[in-house]
Amino acid sequence: MTIVGGGACALMLACELNTAKFDVSIYEKNGALGRKFLVAGEGGLNLTHSENQKNFITRYTPASFFENSFLHFSNKDFILWLNELGITTFVGSSGRVFPSRGIKPIEVLNTFLNKIKKNKVEIFTKHTLKKFSHENILYFESGSVLKEIKSDIIIFCLGGASWPVTGSDGIWTALIKEKGIQINPFKASNCSFKINWPDAIVSKIEGKVLKNISITCGGKIHLGEIVLTKTGIEGSGIYPLSPEIRIQLEEKKIAEIVLDFKPNLSLEKIQEKLNSKPSETNITEHLKKHLNLSNIHVQLLKSYLSKEDFLNNIILSKKVKEFKLLITETGPIEDAISTIGGIDLKEIDSNFQLKKLPECYAIGEMLDYDAPTGGYLLQSCFSMAKFLSDRLNSVTF
Repeated sequence: MTIVGGGACALMLACELNTAKFDVSIYEKNGALGRKFLVAGEGGLNLTHSENQKNFITRYTPASFFENSFLHFSNKDFILWLNELGITTFVGSSGRVFPSRGIKPIEVLNTFLNKIKKNKVEIFTKHTLKKFSHENILYFESGSVLKEIKSDIIIFCLGGASWPVTGSDGIWTALIKEKGIQINPFKASNCSFKINWPDAIVSKIEGKVLKNISITCGGKIHLGEIVLTKTGIEGSGIYPLSPEIRIQLEEKKIAEIVLDFKPNLSLEKIQEKLNSKPSETNITEHLKKHLNLSNIHVQLLKSYLSKEDFLNNIILSKKVKEFKLLITETGPIEDAISTIGGIDLKEIDSNFQLKKLPECYAIGEMLDYDAPTGGYLLQSCFSMAKFLSDRLNSVTF
């Protein structure tokens, strides 16, 4: 059995496949396994999310293809699995799950690698897939040598097209497409979005953060925070709305999002607070003191309202609750946290086997689905890999 790729999916497969039944080898083009796994952990290794299982599945687009895998190996199952390996976890304030404080990402990766070693899986690094021939023959380039590998079972775990520096460059699509398999174009997800800010405020807002706001797009609402950049916005508050934003961009060439600066206050309550301003008090100071708006909130309001409208309590209060921005495009795909696109889901069966290629499987970000940040993308990779490994382990030959 050959696993092509050395990311999160491959790590779980190599830990869980029954090597008493299969001779398992991993071929990875980087010098070590888990490079993207480590890069993702630089700001804190967000392994999964603590959200209840019913809501968890709804975070995926489409959710239906992932349901069986998640029910088989849920976020709770994954946390228990980690605990059995000695990796304890904690839940952050946002519900995200991290290794316990003091446990570094490299320690988590090494724990996986130790389990893989004990499972007697062979690892071949610096092996780049160059050709996929008939009868499940793979050709890997290592140095100046082209190696021919024949496998009874092949599992592709080659990732998407984000963060090419880690090896996720999507080059594999040409090899799979040659087999008559539909490959959908890669598109950025969990990425920055471009907004044409008024020139006068760019220097004032760049790098600033809007916290505790809600963002709405296409009928979907999300609470969180966003970072304002010179060219637009990014951050955990906007990433979950990537599917809705992309749909509008594709249909209308522009996407509208609506920010609510004070989601815990009604429009009527905001108007009441504004109407309570003493005549001698400056409106800016009143906004900061009684609505707890920051300098950046005020800068945005002033830039998108005329002076007359800014001084009109009815118009101003509505703007606080419905601050509309227009997104013109997504940021560069190479800077995106993840991508959609890749193998069309119609090409795989319920066990992730490629329908046109018997005994060839594809899992993870190679498949055309969307998952937000917050541990959901990693969880999907681990769930699919555990589901597939258990299915293969149960097969009688």
